[in-house]
Amino acid sequence: MKELLNKWYKNHALVYKILLFLVTTLFIVYLFPKTGKFRYSFEKGKPWQSENLYAPFNFAIKKSKDEIEKEQLGIENDASVYFDIDLSTQKQVKQSYTEKFNESFIDSSSTNAILFKKGNSIISKLYDNGILDTDYSYAEDKSVVLVSSDNTVEKRIEYKNLIEINQLRTRLEDYLGTTMSSEKKNRMISLFFDIIKPNVTLNENLTKKTLEEQLSQISLTRGSIDIDQLIISKGQVVEDEEYNILNSLKSEYESQVWNTANYNWVLVAYTLLVALALLMLLLFLQKYRMEVFQNNTKVTFIFFNIAIMILLTTLVINFNSQYIYVVPLCVLPLVLKAFFDARLGLFAHVLTVLLLGFIVPNSYEYMFLQIIAGIVTILTVSELYKRANLFISVGQITLIYIIAYFAFFVIHEGQITSLKWETFGLFILCGLATLFVQPLIYIYEKIFGLVSDVSLLELSDTNAKLLKELSNKAPGSFHHSLNVANLAEASANEIGANAMLVRVGALYHDIGKMKNPTYFTENQSNGINPHDELSSQESAKVIIDHVLNGIEIAKKYNLPDRVVDFIRTHHGTSVVYYFYMKEKAENEEVKIEDFSYPGPKPFSKETAILMMCDSVEAASKSLKEPTTTKINDFVENIINKQMESGQFLNANITFKEIQSIKKVLKHKLANIYHLRIEYPE
Repeated sequence: MKELLNKWYKNHALVYKILLFLVTTLFIVYLFPKTGKFRYSFEKGKPWQSENLYAPFNFAIKKSKDEIEKEQLGIENDASVYFDIDLSTQKQVKQSYTEKFNESFIDSSSTNAILFKKGNSIISKLYDNGILDTDYSYAEDKSVVLVSSDNTVEKRIEYKNLIEINQLRTRLEDYLGTTMSSEKKNRMISLFFDIIKPNVTLNENLTKKTLEEQLSQISLTRGSIDIDQLIISKGQVVEDEEYNILNSLKSEYESQVWNTANYNWVLVAYTLLVALALLMLLLFLQKYRMEVFQNNTKVTFIFFNIAIMILLTTLVINFNSQYIYVVPLCVLPLVLKAFFDARLGLFAHVLTVLLLGFIVPNSYEYMFLQIIAGIVTILTVSELYKRANLFISVGQITLIYIIAYFAFFVIHEGQITSLKWETFGLFILCGLATLFVQPLIYIYEKIFGLVSDVSLLELSDTNAKLLKELSNKAPGSFHHSLNVANLAEASANEIGANAMLVRVGALYHDIGKMKNPTYFTENQSNGINPHDELSSQESAKVIIDHVLNGIEIAKKYNLPDRVVDFIRTHHGTSVVYYFYMKEKAENEEVKIEDFSYPGPKPFSKETAILMMCDSVEAASKSLKEPTTTKINDFVENIINKQMESGQFLNANITFKEIQSIKKVLKHKLANIYHLRIEYPE
């Protein structure tokens, strides 16, 4: 058991990466569709590029969306509207008419008898088809079915044959005619308005139910294709009919009911492909970015961002695939470049786009656009901490999207009259969403403990609390750090290293001297040297301890690990030579390890640059009457000694780059000491 725990402890970082790899793979596979994928790609109006295609099984030809909508519209226009009719209303109205008429027309003359009879006839006409309770605004020729209370169909008529309430006065005037006196006509109309009641009401439930039944009977297919029947020949242009058949085959293939065996095979295939892509990323990190590979937090960060981008794209596709270009995929290379480097950012971006090719429509077009946009992102976005640069780069990325999409559209359609302008709006939204990368970087810094150039810019402010404290407690060391920062920044720019990072590292590399500032010559302003009262070993220990003290202070102030690395490595494993030789003069058996810094040696270009600049700047104070020759020899001697002692063996820096740094240091020191050519008198 103990042996197993020891193995686990020794290999826990590798075990974590394996678990992260498996979890990420399964998560991405879970997001993918679990059906087969049609192996052919085709476009309307373009030649069929593959071999002759025969039907692999019997399938029906599905109607297009436009065809189905046209049939639905026809049925909706022809469908009947159902109304409930109350047959007892007419009898009730006639009874009320008799009572009201006898009250209004007391005279029993023959004229009134004729008028009474005519009124009864008018009521019969009014209720012949029925009177509506309100205006339903249907077309005049709309088919209407009148249904009695026992669900018996009484009559089928057109809507115009029903009488609306607002038409009642006009109908009564027409029925009463012009032979009657105005006074009697008005009295009759008033009488009718008192007794007439509507008897026809819309039956919404029955109308809706009948329409739904008719719509449900629409056939979604037209004709069928038998197995082994030739669908399309190689080189044949995909016209409307062939396009519909191919779409039907694709839909049938991807939506057919898969049995358990097929489903499992699809899962296995997806898992293999996703695992292969993620494995390539891990191998890339192991071969070219070992410092990232060894840091589980950084590997987790990279996998997390890839999974998030695939999740967002999947959600958008499930909602509406037309909005797929709203997903700001270029945020991925931007973020990875901000925290790591451009090459890693582009590599991860391309792998992510390849994985998304499984689930997006028009996968080739999508992959081309996103890879081109990713390359443009890497090439254009520099110095992310400068806000103007980000806005300019996002504008360029959006423009590239628009140009590439326009080119693809023209290739597919051969014209621009039907260009979908709203897609350009989606690209603009994508560009605006990409601007969210600034707050996103800040969030990632807090969650994952990483550091970007934006944070480095904040740390480089000499008014920062820690640097203020350094300038107050150890002003000489602070001035030395400023000089080293300027030298290191110029050197980094010369060889293409991270100038911002090395500048920040230089500003903080000597913060450990705040603990015992007077033990360092640059802070001794009163001529008293406290080392005179210490032994050589004690003095060496005080000098060496400024590295450990610096690390403690850096941790206390939560400086990023990338900055702490400069404090740890700026002396490497070099020797405090002055006190070593002083002790050796008194004791031949002195151990050099007691006078050596604990290390480690510089392990990057930036930390190596700081070691060179720190040593050169500190030693340059001892130059008396400096000349160009003296400075050149001085720089060469210091850096050559560092190389001979193997201080740069772990740093990925070349001899050519070291020579370039020497050249910069010589030039800068010459400017500092104001060396000029001596002109003859």
